[in-house]
Amino acid sequence: MVWFKRSQFLIVVCLSLLVIGSMKLTEFDLSKFSDFQNMGDFLSKWFPMNTESLPFLFQESLLTIAIAFLGSLFGLIIALPLSFMAARNTSKNRFVYFLTRFLLSFLRSVPEFVFGLILLTTLGLGPFPAVIAIIFHNIGVLGKLISELIESADKGPMEAMSAVGASKWIGNLFAVLPQIWPNVLSQFFYRFEVAIRTSLILGLIGGGGIGQQLFIHFKTFQYQLVSVDVLLIMIMVIMVDYIGSKIREKVI
Repeated sequence: MVWFKRSQFLIVVCLSLLVIGSMKLTEFDLSKFSDFQNMGDFLSKWFPMNTESLPFLFQESLLTIAIAFLGSLFGLIIALPLSFMAARNTSKNRFVYFLTRFLLSFLRSVPEFVFGLILLTTLGLGPFPAVIAIIFHNIGVLGKLISELIESADKGPMEAMSAVGASKWIGNLFAVLPQIWPNVLSQFFYRFEVAIRTSLILGLIGGGGIGQQLFIHFKTFQYQLVSVDVLLIMIMVIMVDYIGSKIREKVI
């Protein structure tokens, strides 16, 4: 009991030191919020909204959704077979398991922004490099998440498929995938939402879409158009979240 209290005390001390050190490194100071006048003056420049460019900005918003959708969908399609190779209970051998894990870790560790910068030098400006950058990163993220779902799947259906002479891949397809599919779909829509935000950042480096327009308008002090950009971004994210939740309800 004494050891337990000591361990709790050490944990609290370590966390406190980490919080204090992090606050000093990040210059965390809530007193800086005391002057709201500058923020109010800045936000007042956003209104009234300039809706003259709304049709063009709406088209750019659709482009952003298309970038995020393709990046998420193709990422999922490629990540699915890789996730079976990266799961302990479905991988062919240890070499394939560790090699696939390493590949997924590498793709996951490189941000989409870095992939975008590299691809822009080869593919040029436009939405296509942004799509490929999102695909690469989503392969790593979805591959890891789905492989963990596979490892936690019930072994009973897999053993039943093996007992009737089904091959390993057929067993994986009909015994494992139906178990994890609702969670896979949930992860896909979550990554789709994240990809929308990522495509906004990729717009800063010439990836196209509403993110690029937001950067241009902000850089050229067109704040009344910035407010329109922000509004469209909010509507996009809310709509995707709503549609995703409805589809998950139908599937689950």
